[in-house]
Amino acid sequence: MDFELKTLNRTRICSEKCDALLVLIPQNLSSDDDPLSALAALAIKSGDFEAKPGKLLSAYRTPGIAATRILLVGAGDGSPKNVRIAVNAALGALKNSNAQRAVLCLSALNNLPPDAVRTAVVACSDATYVYTTTKSKASPAKLQRIVIAVNDAANARAGFDKGTALVKGIELAKEWANRPANHATPTLLAVAAKDLGKLRNIKVEVLGPKEVAKLGMGSFMAVAQGTAEPLRFIVLHYEGAAKAVAPVVLVGKGITFDSGGISMKPAHEMDEMKFDMCGAASVLGTFRALAELQPALNVVGLIPASENMTGGRAVKPGDVVTSMSGQMIEILNTDAEGRLVLCDALTYAERFKPKAVIDIATLTGACVVALGGVRSALFSTDEPLAQALAQAGESSLDLCWRMPLDEEYAEGLKTNFADVANIAGKAAGAVTAAKFLQRFAASFPWAHLDIAGTAWKGGAAKGATGRPVSLLLDYLLSQVPLAVPGKAPTRAKPVKRSTPVSRTRA
Repeated sequence: MDFELKTLNRTRICSEKCDALLVLIPQNLSSDDDPLSALAALAIKSGDFEAKPGKLLSAYRTPGIAATRILLVGAGDGSPKNVRIAVNAALGALKNSNAQRAVLCLSALNNLPPDAVRTAVVACSDATYVYTTTKSKASPAKLQRIVIAVNDAANARAGFDKGTALVKGIELAKEWANRPANHATPTLLAVAAKDLGKLRNIKVEVLGPKEVAKLGMGSFMAVAQGTAEPLRFIVLHYEGAAKAVAPVVLVGKGITFDSGGISMKPAHEMDEMKFDMCGAASVLGTFRALAELQPALNVVGLIPASENMTGGRAVKPGDVVTSMSGQMIEILNTDAEGRLVLCDALTYAERFKPKAVIDIATLTGACVVALGGVRSALFSTDEPLAQALAQAGESSLDLCWRMPLDEEYAEGLKTNFADVANIAGKAAGAVTAAKFLQRFAASFPWAHLDIAGTAWKGGAAKGATGRPVSLLLDYLLSQVPLAVPGKAPTRAKPVKRSTPVSRTRA
């Protein structure tokens, strides 16, 4: 999808030729002397249209308006949330048309919120995204270009650039999460990471089984020992600031398929366990967005990638393994494997002396029971970090909810045969999983995002959502130091690349 930002007020937009003109109408629409405003005012006065979020009224070849089709779309108070609802409704109505070029008009929104343009661009992408990689006869989307029309493009540029960067990141995350497990093995996931290394200020290192064994990642290796697919430990660096600036570390769970191991999952919907690497996909997507925006900060991405399979060599319930930290873990349930790969990655993160560490994982079904698909679960041992992530969730419309970490929840992880068990009882499963991870994150500010309910949708809408790329990017951008007047920001020298990166195509 191509995006373009253009200055077009309501008068000028009437002469803009396009296949479809999608006009967001707020509840407090101001009157203006142009055919479009007259059409909207008449429709509202007659009762045929109201500006409630998502309400639609279509017209065809209207006199005085150059667009072939016109859709008036209710946008309520014009907030980013209602803009998203409006855009989804508009593009849903346009889905079966032959429109190839559409104009999304935000010019009628008074005092356009700074995040509304970003939200509109991302919503356009979400509404038009189609997975095609493993389809033999994939039909390309008819709609190829969307022009975002505003009253002042210069003022909207930052939001537009952020939106197009997010689209690149979210669509990359969706792509790899949606791929079947045989098209998204740990090896192929590492190839995707290496491709990111071709972009500006990104470096990538991939460790294989020998290197991981040398590091002493016994917990990670235990998960991988039952599969024929070799594990990969992926390390990404975004270097946008001086080397002395402490990085934020993102750790993404990369279980490319989860059978449950010896503690095998039920067959029903087991195909959806290809989505168990959505945490890893979100890290890749976040780095793709960083490459576009080039913020002045340092970020490290860690992805422990493996399958969790059965087999003669697979780890067994009751086995005890040694983590990289030296802690001994009794594996009571092989389907609680995500925490086993993450704990070694958290220990590895210590070497970067991080400003903060955030792990992202489709970790527990208990989280889905607790929060459904609306909010991701947020656990943190650091109050400023937790508040910053919660705020990023609100600003990005990629919501999360703070969950408890009371010490009493760790009681169920006690065992007679090791330092810690990998599961507790049935109660508060998302919390006890977080308590397990907390043991390996004592040396830095840490947060854990359980995205089991938000990373993908099932049923007829089955597919990855790309969450929480938006949340992570908003958090990272909030950590960029404010510029001091008269002083240039401290940044690393950019890495020269032979191929320029497009800023508007997503």
